[in-house]
Amino acid sequence: MALQEIKATLFHGFTSFIHLKNIHARLFRFHFHQNHYLLNMLLKSTFKFNFPSYATAVFSQTHEPNIFLYNTMISGLVSNDCFSQAIDLFHSMRKEGFLPNNFTFPFVLKSCARKLDFELGVKVHSLVVKVGFDRDVFVNTGLVAFYSKVEALQDAQKVFNDIPEKNVVSWTAIMSGYIGIGKFSEAIGLFRKSLEMGSRPDSYTLVRVLSACSQLGDLGAGEWIHKFIVDAGMIRNVFVNTSLVDMYTKCASMDKARAVFEDMPERDVVSWSAVIQGYAANGHPKEALEIFHRMQKQNLKPDCYAMVGVLSACASLGALELGEWASDLMEREEFLSNPVMGTALIDMYAKCGKMSVGWEIFKEMKEKDLVIFNAVISGLAMSGHVKTAFGCFVLVEKCGLRPDGKTFLGLLCGCTHAGLVNDGRHYFNGMSCFYSLAPTIEHYGCMVDLLSRAGLLDEAHQMIKNMPIKANAIVWGALLGGCRLHKDMQLAELVLKQLIELEPHNSGNYVLLSNIYSANQRWNESESMRSIMNERGISKVRAYSWIEIDGVVHEFLVGDTSHPLSDKIYAELIELDKKLRATGYVPTTEFVLFDIEAEEKEHFLGYHSEKLALAFGLISTKKNTVVRIVKNLRVCGDCHTVIKLISKITGREIIVRDTNRFHHFIDGLCSCKDYW
Repeated sequence: MALQEIKATLFHGFTSFIHLKNIHARLFRFHFHQNHYLLNMLLKSTFKFNFPSYATAVFSQTHEPNIFLYNTMISGLVSNDCFSQAIDLFHSMRKEGFLPNNFTFPFVLKSCARKLDFELGVKVHSLVVKVGFDRDVFVNTGLVAFYSKVEALQDAQKVFNDIPEKNVVSWTAIMSGYIGIGKFSEAIGLFRKSLEMGSRPDSYTLVRVLSACSQLGDLGAGEWIHKFIVDAGMIRNVFVNTSLVDMYTKCASMDKARAVFEDMPERDVVSWSAVIQGYAANGHPKEALEIFHRMQKQNLKPDCYAMVGVLSACASLGALELGEWASDLMEREEFLSNPVMGTALIDMYAKCGKMSVGWEIFKEMKEKDLVIFNAVISGLAMSGHVKTAFGCFVLVEKCGLRPDGKTFLGLLCGCTHAGLVNDGRHYFNGMSCFYSLAPTIEHYGCMVDLLSRAGLLDEAHQMIKNMPIKANAIVWGALLGGCRLHKDMQLAELVLKQLIELEPHNSGNYVLLSNIYSANQRWNESESMRSIMNERGISKVRAYSWIEIDGVVHEFLVGDTSHPLSDKIYAELIELDKKLRATGYVPTTEFVLFDIEAEEKEHFLGYHSEKLALAFGLISTKKNTVVRIVKNLRVCGDCHTVIKLISKITGREIIVRDTNRFHHFIDGLCSCKDYW
C-alpha cells in the first residue's frame, strides 16, 4: 500500500480507540511506524481519545523524533492535564539538542503555570528571549498567563505592555491575572481599555469580565457590559448568557437575572443552576423551587450547584419532605464524597429540625473539612444540642484542623441559646488567646446577646463601649432585646437613640421599644412610637409562617383567610382555644403592640401566623406526624406558651424554627427551656 493511500484512508472515519490501535498495527505491517507524518497523526488522534499513556509508549519507540513530534506530545500531554510529564518531555527535548519554537513555548508555560513552578517559568522566559521569540504575540500571551497564574502581576503587566500587537487572548490573560488576585475593578478597567484599543472580545473574555462584576457586586458595570453584548450580537451565546444570569444574581437583581434566563434560546444545566442558586441566595426560596420543578420537567439531571441551591431553599422554608425528595435524585455517594453538597444536605436537615440525620451524614462523610465541621457545630447549636457542639469542637482539633471565626460563631450562638454565660466567655476569650483570631462584629454581637438575655445588661453595655470596632445595629439590637426581656426602659431608650442613628428606617427599632412601653402599660409612649413610624413612612415587617404538607409549602400571615381551608383552620383554632382555657390558659396580652381592649388583644394573639400554620398542620396530618413550622420573625411569648400547651393536649411533637433558634415542643415542654 502506497504512503499517499495510507494518508488518505487510514485516519478517516474511525470512531473508537480500538480502531486507532488497529491503524497503528497496520502502520507496523506496512513498515510506516517510523514515518514522522503518520506518527504525528497517530499521536494527535490518541490524545483526542484521552490515552496519554499510549501516546507516550508510541513516542518512546520512535527512533529519531523531530520538533513536530515533540510539540505534538507536549501539547497533547498538557491538554490531558499531564503537566509534569509535559515538563519532563521538554527537558528531554532540550537534552537532545532541539530548540523550542513558538508552538512549544505556550504549552510549556501553561505547564509551569499549573505546577506553579516560578523558577522554571523564568528560565523558559529567558530561553524565549535567547531564541528570538520575545516579540511573538502567542508566546508573550503564554508568558502573561504564566506570570498571572503565579501572581507575579508586575511581570505579567510588563510583558503585556511590550506586546506590539495585542490580541483578544492577550487582553483576556492580563484581565484574568487581575481577577486572580482580587483586583476586580482593575480587570473591568482593562476591559474598557481593550475596547478603546479596538479589540473585539470573545465569549471567554466576556465570561471573565462578568465574573469580575459578580465578585464586586458592580451592577452598573454589569449592565453596561450587558448592553455591549447585545450591541455586539453575542446575546445568543449560552455561556455569555449564563454569566449574565450569574452576575445579576450576585448583584441581587433577580428580576434582570430572570429576564435574561427566560430570553435564552437554549439553556444548559449550568444556566438553570445559576437561577436556582440566585433565588435561594437572595431570600426567594419558593421561586428557587419553582425553577427547579421547571428544570425537572425538562428531564435535566441537577448538578452539584443546582442541588446546593435547592437544599438551601428547602432549608429556608423548612421543607423537609421536598429536600429529601430532591436529594434522592442524586446518589448518596455524591453527597458523601462532595464536601459542598454534603454541607448543604447537613444544613438542610439541621434547619428542618432533624439534626440527628444531619449528624449521621456528617459521620459518613468521606472527607471532613472545616466547612463541614462549622455546619455541624452551627446546626447542633441551633437545635439545642450545645454540649454535643462543644464535643464536635474538640473533634476539630483532633482532626488537625484549625478553627476559624465561623467555628466560634457557632459555639457562641449555642451558648446564647442555652444561656451558658461562662462557656460563652471561655470561647470568646479563647479566640484571641489561644488561636490568635480577632473577634469580629458578629462575635461581639453574640456575646452582647448572651449577656443581655442573662440580665447582665451593664456588662453587655460596657462590652459595647470597649469594643475595638464601632458597634453596628445588630450589636445594639441585641442589647435592646435584653432590655425588652428585662424591662429596662431607661437603658432601652439610650440604645434606641443609637439604633435610630444607625438605621432610621428599620421598623424593628421602634417596634421593640413600643413593646417595652406596652408591657409596662405606658400606652402614650407606645402610641408615640407608632406615630413616628407613620410620619416617616416606616412599616413593620410582616410576620410569615410556612408549613410543608405532602411536599407543598403553605404560607400564612396574621389573620390570614386566603387559604382554601381557612374555615376548617379557624374552626380548629376555636376548638383548641376551648381546650386551652380549660387548662387555665389566659392569653398573654402584653405581647400585643396596640393599646386596645383586652378582648380584641386576645383576638389578635389567637390568629398569629404560626398558630394558623399549626392548626393547618394538625388537621392535615396523621396524629403521629411531627408538625414543622418556620417563621420569619421571633416567636412571641404568647404563641410559645400556646404551642407548649397544644403539644400536651394533642400529644403531637411540634417543631418551630424562628429567626433565633429551634423550639422543639413535646408533652408541654420546649427544648429552649423558655429561654430564647
